[in-house]
Amino acid sequence: MLTAIIDGISTRYEVIGNGPPLLMYSPGGFDATLDKWRTQGVYAKIKLLDHLPKTYTCITFDRRETGQSGGRVERVTWADYVAQGIGLLDHLKVERAHIMGGCMGCCPVAAFGTLHPERALSLILFWPVGGAKYRLSSHQRFAIHLGYLNEHSLADVVALASGSGKSFGQDPRGGPWASVLRHDRAFAEAYARQDLDKYKLVVAGMARTLFDRDTAPGAEPEDLMRVDLPALVVPGRDAAHATSAARYLEECLPKAEYWDVPVAAQTEETTPPRLLQFLEKCG
Repeated sequence: MLTAIIDGISTRYEVIGNGPPLLMYSPGGFDATLDKWRTQGVYAKIKLLDHLPKTYTCITFDRRETGQSGGRVERVTWADYVAQGIGLLDHLKVERAHIMGGCMGCCPVAAFGTLHPERALSLILFWPVGGAKYRLSSHQRFAIHLGYLNEHSLADVVALASGSGKSFGQDPRGGPWASVLRHDRAFAEAYARQDLDKYKLVVAGMARTLFDRDTAPGAEPEDLMRVDLPALVVPGRDAAHATSAARYLEECLPKAEYWDVPVAAQTEETTPPRLLQFLEKCG
């Protein structure tokens, strides 16, 4: 594994395969590590990294605040996740790339298309998160962390995150910076010393602005409608990946293709060929 420093934050990444570059925003919610492309749910079944690297240079990475990547206590926005991807492309001296996201990784991909279309060749949005249930569960996760802080200190959060080994998604009490607290001692010490009330404002603002709608978050519809990039939308269908969220992206992105197949039909035999067909057509 390799590491790059992007805007002062460490990013763990891997580059595999040969061919045109494909930047891949990992699935896994707030545990979006590069290994999730091989181990998480549907991605373990369809085995994209057994197929895509044969014709594309796949750039995978731990999203900031997850895995072995670093973080910074601030109101993180989708634009911040975009900046991490742009910084990684700059580090690798890649001018333009196909941009793919899975699960919550679709949100920065949508934002990427609106903020830096000149750096993208195409967009792939695989199982975009969204829907009313997803918004509610996302807000609840942040509320649990804030509730924990009503009775505990930031030092207690550090101890909890360090001892449990669980991500924010697995145990919301540990907060959005749980993974960084575990592997970066200096970060953990500074985290414990910060002003608690100001920290609570950061957390509350992050929840409200990241998950601000009952459809797919990431970018405003008016901005998506101006994106002149080919896009492929692959729908999921569960409480976190509402099919309505995928349909919303199809509606908003002018050059979107919607792969209208049920989840059960998204297999290793069908899915990699469909993605490769799309990518080849996009150049």
